[in-house]
Amino acid sequence: MSGHNKFSKIKHLKAKNDAQKSKAYGKYVRLITVEAKKSGGNLSSPGLASAIEKARKENMPNDTIDRAVKKATTDNSAAMEYIVYEAYGPGGVAILIEALTDNRNKAAQEIKHILSLHSLALAAPGSASWAFEKHGTEWTATTTVPLEDADIEILSKIVEDLEANDEVQEVFTNAE
Repeated sequence: MSGHNKFSKIKHLKAKNDAQKSKAYGKYVRLITVEAKKSGGNLSSPGLASAIEKARKENMPNDTIDRAVKKATTDNSAAMEYIVYEAYGPGGVAILIEALTDNRNKAAQEIKHILSLHSLALAAPGSASWAFEKHGTEWTATTTVPLEDADIEILSKIVEDLEANDEVQEVFTNAE
């Protein structure tokens, strides 16, 4: 019975953990790259310092952070841009999806696909953002919607699927 010993279990567990770390690190590298381009590599700029702090909270190695900053200041690759998508979820909950991408069309199609898997669709710009205020880099709900337990489970699955996408940075809802 090969593959059923202690070391195989450790190997599979490590592979799973490494995949999760890689996905999180990829999002932070993308965020750091954008902020470094905006600030011209100035590590004391508030946006870049905030992005680096978020990455350090996830235990991202310093050399990876340094490479992301260096790449942004020396590379002339495609410009990354923030896009906010809006949708309505179960129970009439407003959903804001912040994406960071270099290809608007690809990001829109991926988000539309994820939403369609849950029988949802993108809303028109401004149709859901009225329920939020932006404070710095965070969106806070100005009005909240109460949900039943079944709707909360569906909403959490939708948010989980959206956050699994590489280009989605954060998802905000106005659910209680």
